[in-house]
Amino acid sequence: MNRKFDIVQSCCVPLPMENIDTDQIIPARFLKATSRDGFGENLFRDWRYDADGAPVADFPLNNPAYSGCILVAGKNFGCGSSREHAAWAIADYGFRVVISSFFADIHKNNELNNFVLPVVVSPGFLAELFASIEANPATEVKVDLPAQTVTNLATGRSESFEINPYKKQCLTEGLDDIGYLLAHKSDIEAWESNKSTL
Repeated sequence: MNRKFDIVQSCCVPLPMENIDTDQIIPARFLKATSRDGFGENLFRDWRYDADGAPVADFPLNNPAYSGCILVAGKNFGCGSSREHAAWAIADYGFRVVISSFFADIHKNNELNNFVLPVVVSPGFLAELFASIEANPATEVKVDLPAQTVTNLATGRSESFEINPYKKQCLTEGLDDIGYLLAHKSDIEAWESNKSTL
């Protein structure tokens, strides 16, 4: 879903595990669908549910203490296969932001293409954030895309994050790659017209 992105302030769901791969984010057996809808119900399926399909009580997504549209995950999030379905599942579940100290490149771009903002922070900031959420699950984080800052509102500490300027523009305007081209249709047509006269 194309959604404009500005400032997000929310509680967080912590997932303090490193090397979370795309097969854990969305297991391969759920990749048959071609629509982006419905993947959220199987996000982290093999961790959220036991073999009988019952929710695993201590998994963070099943813990009622945790809520919000920000997922905080350990280092090397989204490693493994390049399946875009992993980003579909994260977006369909309702997460708007994923915070980690490192993302696999392909998964990071897949998140951006699906209007989920991957925010890379320092290991120290990530550790502090996990500690704040553990101490108080109601801890909120403010992610300011225009300013490119992320703030732990429990401590007041902020860090800056990097983002490709083109992807930042697409997020702030709610445009995918095709929408971006269509928004510049008149400029493209003018350039083509001028080129043909040369």
